[in-house]
Amino acid sequence: MLVNQNKKTMKNNNLKPGLIFIVTVILFGAFMRLIPHWPNLTPVAAMALFGGTWLSRKYLAFVIPFAALFMSDLILGFHNSMWAVYLAFGITVTMGFYLRKKVTAGNVIMAALGSSILFFLITNFAAWLGNPLYPQTMTGLMGSYVAGLAFFNDGNYGISFFLNEVTGTLFYSGLFFGVYALAKKKFPILALA
Repeated sequence: MLVNQNKKTMKNNNLKPGLIFIVTVILFGAFMRLIPHWPNLTPVAAMALFGGTWLSRKYLAFVIPFAALFMSDLILGFHNSMWAVYLAFGITVTMGFYLRKKVTAGNVIMAALGSSILFFLITNFAAWLGNPLYPQTMTGLMGSYVAGLAFFNDGNYGISFFLNEVTGTLFYSGLFFGVYALAKKKFPILALA
């Protein structure tokens, strides 16, 4: 019985450094939302993808990134279509579950691009839904997507709302996954999360 208890204690101790590292990366991502940046050039999707991929307990893969997002939103403020942001975030966490089966640079890039497109489609749908600016027709929905592509395209706020999202997600995904891969090589205990 004492041997089993020691094995369990050792296993829990092995999980701790990896979990702490991953949570720190996610909290860093939430903090990066608070510093000045171009609209949508944030690590939001990268936080969700990273958490979904590397947090082995599925409930933690949702709880930790969502808590980090929510804490930063408490400071930044909320808007009427926050439900769409959180829905896209949750789906991106789930995408991370599939990415964990084979984490390669190519797969991370594809998942990051997919999550950016998903975020764009869901949040612009929410912008269209019930908004008097757009007719509640298929033409109005397409108009909201076109407007989202062109939004902020004067160069003062990045490339465009959509391309800022893609750039931010690719950059932060590369940063988060890259730093974690390098850290695991140097400190193998970090692989256990």
